Amino acid sequence: MDFLIKNGQPSPLGVSIDDWGINVAVLAPNAAAIYFCVFDVNEHEVARVLLPARTGDVHHVSIGALEIPSAGLWYGLRAEGEYNPSVGLFYDPNKLLVDPYAIELNRSFVYDEVLSEPKSAGVDTAPWVPKAIFRREQADEGAGQNDQSHLLRFDAMHPVSTPPQFIYELSVKAFTQLHPDVPEHVRGTVAALREPCVIEHLLTLGVDTLELMPIAAWVNERHLVHLGLHNAWGYNPVAMMATEPRLCPGGWRELRDTVAALKAVGIQVILDVVFNHTGEGDVFGPILSMRGLDNRYYYKHNDGFQLINDTGCGNTIACEREGVVQLMMDTMRHWILKTGVAGFRFDLATVMGRLPTGFSNQAPLLSMMKNDPLLSQALLIAEPWDVGPGGYQLGHFQSPWLEWNDKYRDDVRRYWQGQPNALGGLATRLSGSSDVFAHDGRTPKASVNFIAAHDGFCLRDVVSYSHKYNQNNGEQNRDGSNDNHSWSHCVEGELPDDADLVAIQQLKDNRMQDIRALLTMLFVSQGTVMLTAGDELGRTQRGNNNAYAQDNEVTWIDWVNADQSLIGFVGGLSALRRSLRTLHFDHFLTGQMEGDARLADVHWWRTDGQEMQVGDWYSGSRCLGLSLYHDGESVLLWFNAGFEAVPLTLPAPHAGCEWRLACDSHTAQLGGDVDEKAAVLGGRSVQVWCELC
Repeated sequence: MDFLIKNGQPSPLGVSIDDWGINVAVLAPNAAAIYFCVFDVNEHEVARVLLPARTGDVHHVSIGALEIPSAGLWYGLRAEGEYNPSVGLFYDPNKLLVDPYAIELNRSFVYDEVLSEPKSAGVDTAPWVPKAIFRREQADEGAGQNDQSHLLRFDAMHPVSTPPQFIYELSVKAFTQLHPDVPEHVRGTVAALREPCVIEHLLTLGVDTLELMPIAAWVNERHLVHLGLHNAWGYNPVAMMATEPRLCPGGWRELRDTVAALKAVGIQVILDVVFNHTGEGDVFGPILSMRGLDNRYYYKHNDGFQLINDTGCGNTIACEREGVVQLMMDTMRHWILKTGVAGFRFDLATVMGRLPTGFSNQAPLLSMMKNDPLLSQALLIAEPWDVGPGGYQLGHFQSPWLEWNDKYRDDVRRYWQGQPNALGGLATRLSGSSDVFAHDGRTPKASVNFIAAHDGFCLRDVVSYSHKYNQNNGEQNRDGSNDNHSWSHCVEGELPDDADLVAIQQLKDNRMQDIRALLTMLFVSQGTVMLTAGDELGRTQRGNNNAYAQDNEVTWIDWVNADQSLIGFVGGLSALRRSLRTLHFDHFLTGQMEGDARLADVHWWRTDGQEMQVGDWYSGSRCLGLSLYHDGESVLLWFNAGFEAVPLTLPAPHAGCEWRLACDSHTAQLGGDVDEKAAVLGGRSVQVWCELC
């Protein structure tokens, strides 16, 4: 093929349209040369163009007389330079590389050992590597990052995000793969999320924020290939701007249309993104993109050029470097402006603020995000830890960040598990975790409260297993946490089918009581609620608390056997929370008098109607009550982790008012008439009372 070649421009990075042709710019500081390789739709390489110019660390070229086929321009990159893995250099022009700025791939990544072979093997990896696609409509629309005419618009009337009340964490494939009402041809894809049956379910629950587990293109970990397993979660990305073709075969447009459909019914979408490591893994991993372009620049190394592994995944992205910061910023802008997502949840977010001196919430990437006109409006949620030194950083991200609060999860579970002296920790978590977040103008909303998440036991398994059962992951049950604060009601998992039917039903009822109590506690706690998809309908992972490699019925939601009564109960809890502003008024409780009525915002109660004293917190009681007051509204909450019912003496209501039962998890009752003078708090239950005046 004959092209017209000019030097081009170093910006924007990736492939874009210019006045003369297409511009290609690649950041690769240590590379001697970069090549732009064109492929036909049969994946035969038909042209290879050297990027002749270099500005600083960026190689670039402008290519004229290049026809963009209707199927898009399929391309990849190659890099030349020193090959010396002992000093962190992996340059090998036989390795086809995916552009870090690719926004669409022709197929998924598939791991093969040839991708990790040394340069001396002389094997061209093009047959094993997906091709990036630059489409004609990108050129027609001016889709280069220097022309934003095609992008979605955000302003004061249409903000990027709104404060979440109820976040619903969802794996696209697991949620839709077995749904009988989703058309078979879209099951397991992002498009399935805009099907009427899915939207109806989300609205029934009262979800306002949908968090999608990773949908960026990823590769299987190499050890899974030998085990015959597949990554089900997607936390192993390679191309951060491109959708995973199996989940989103329509590319970013499919995501955009789904986001729009959900936004039309009041549900915003955020993406779970992985900016801490890539699927290239350790030094024995595949060479697919950034490692081949500049391993020493894109990844952290020690003084001996060994990869730093603060993630537990083999490598750590160097988020403090200018070019990496730009890649991450451009990635986030791409997802927001092209698809309309409201923000992001960041996996192992400590890495994003990790400097040579330790974590800093003023690190380059975090500072850029805070000061960016677009990203400062987005919903930003941190998983505030990694496995590196000083990696646990809960509470150390600045406003407006929200953070996953594992202390909430653990203290709530400890209380229901029956651990001693658990009341104090429980009270702190119910109140918004002021010990963690009451600083620098932050509020309880910064605490993302959850009892179960994708990582760890699902909710049903929390009350069904005292120990993990991860044998199917192929690691002899070594993987996954051993510290789960879970319980099983004396039976691990399910009773056999030939067991006594009364015993089977009793076990089921006992566990369901615990599930309803845990869910009720979640929805009445100060902070931001997060629920993982399937926990509202009683799903089980059969005791697997690290099901990342179970792309099968272990993680796929069983809709046929979904507990419809539990779904209705969760929807009722969500509606109750929305109706009671006292449960989410977003100020830390002080016990001080409030407003014209001069009433304290919180009181803590014993079941005999007396206020808690210092000694009561260490008395061994399994019960706790608290009343909340805000802006003329009073709510009374009771918790009983014991197995026996307890008579209640309710505190006196305000003059001219009376207490009405709004929720009883023991009976699954939402509303109803109960004589407050004959109130009883069932074993393993939560009650919500509202004051009516």
